[in-house]
Amino acid sequence: MKYILRRNRESKRYKGIIAEPEIRDFFLGKIWSREHAPFSKEKLDCYISRSFFKIKPAISIKPSSPSLFGKRYFCNRCHNDNQREFVEFDCARCGKACVYCRHCINMGRMSCCTELLVWNGPSGIFPKRHVFDWNGSFTVLQQQAAEELRESIGRKRNHLLHAVCGAGKTEILFPAVFHCLRKGWRICIATPRTDVVLELFPRFQKAFPNTIMHAYYGDAPEQKGLAQLVIATTHQLYRFEKAFDVVIVDEADAFPYTYDRSLQKAVWKARKEGAPVAFVTATPTSELLTKVKKERWGCSFIPRRYHGHPLPVPRFEPLWFYDRQIDKGKLPKKLMHWTKRRLGREEPFFIFFPAIPLMEKAIPLFQEIHPDICGVHAKDPERKEKVMKLRNGEIPGLLTTTILERGVTIKNVQVAVVGAESKIFTSGALIQISGRAGRHADFPNGDIVFFHHGISVEMDAARNEILRLNKEGFRT
Repeated sequence: MKYILRRNRESKRYKGIIAEPEIRDFFLGKIWSREHAPFSKEKLDCYISRSFFKIKPAISIKPSSPSLFGKRYFCNRCHNDNQREFVEFDCARCGKACVYCRHCINMGRMSCCTELLVWNGPSGIFPKRHVFDWNGSFTVLQQQAAEELRESIGRKRNHLLHAVCGAGKTEILFPAVFHCLRKGWRICIATPRTDVVLELFPRFQKAFPNTIMHAYYGDAPEQKGLAQLVIATTHQLYRFEKAFDVVIVDEADAFPYTYDRSLQKAVWKARKEGAPVAFVTATPTSELLTKVKKERWGCSFIPRRYHGHPLPVPRFEPLWFYDRQIDKGKLPKKLMHWTKRRLGREEPFFIFFPAIPLMEKAIPLFQEIHPDICGVHAKDPERKEKVMKLRNGEIPGLLTTTILERGVTIKNVQVAVVGAESKIFTSGALIQISGRAGRHADFPNGDIVFFHHGISVEMDAARNEILRLNKEGFRT
């Protein structure tokens, strides 16, 4: 990649020093803790003295309104302003009573004496020549949505892409991303789930083979160069500020994004001023739909899967006192028979559970049926490897929590939900879970069963919405 520096105009400002590409590439568009920067203190001090960085305190202290007492705190990394999430402690580093932000503590502690570095030096020029290596074709609905999205981004207008599970949303993004790359823009595709990042990254690498792109998620490996396309979890956007010309939020209704205002703020903080944001989801929230209508965003709707077949409709099966039976070390008969049927037909399967403890009790019971059945959850360090094993046919099925409700595509997968009446299974979650089945054109009809201890309103709402979408899809 070639970089063009405005030397004549800026050489005096930076005292004749030209930024090393490695440092510029790392910090450009980021807001980063000075303490945890992967460069020597001496080098950073040199760059700071020559105005290559602006320095911000991690925690800003603002005076309260006259009617309140004390101070108000604001985290400059995650933009948290909830005063209950700031904690005072005796700081060994500064030797004073300090305050840190509890909200983003998992990404490293931000306290009053922590300094954040914001790049203030020359920027690189992103290339405009890129290879788009995708030989697929669009349906009429996909083509229309792709053109609408590209038009909105070109006009710097926010956009909602509402498309059913299996509609080919990722491929619909390709033309818009290619359009941005050819303009020399920097793009971020953000998603609340690490699994979705791991699913998207190789697909975009294949489609844009000569584009520098990075994947950011918890414990992601170190990556070199200045990425023009960034695929990241929404948590990672805490570390970006005014970085992107376009931000696309995939699975925009997923937990924890919809419940965490700071993650929503992070999306807008990461974009440059006036840059458009596009939201992609199969189950948009009522709040998002209201925002689209009120602010007159662009909007695309696809009620049919790319292969033209209807969405598989879930069926309800009572499984009375399933939790008591599992606690006693026994699988309910219906659940056992369903699993054996999948094994007999050599069909991969997901079985979703409402809670990790219940799933962990069930794992050894399923392994009595087949020793290679295993479980996976959000904190499982082998989550990525287990999903890959299921995809490759090395294991017959996975027990899981809602962590795999979206962003994972397995050919011919069959789906069961244990305890579908549980509060964690909202109608949106159940629609997403149902969307795992029937995605492949060769296997458009998957089995989806909601095992329950009483039918919930959310279960009914999920099935009714799937039926409605199938009706809409038939009309188009």
